[in-house]
Amino acid sequence: MSFWRVLLSIICPPLAVIDKGCGSIIIVFLLWLCGWVPGVIAALVILNNPNN
Repeated sequence: MSFWRVLLSIICPPLAVIDKGCGSIIIVFLLWLCGWVPGVIAALVILNNPNN
């Protein structure tokens, strides 16, 4: 996980997970609409997952 990806996930979480698939983008976007913190946490968890 690069510094730029972490910075992008803090600023705009859906853009940070754009290469992880449509499902991840939708989940992060919906959580981001519910609140900034849940969206950032979800983006960081998806980016930190070693299986992807």
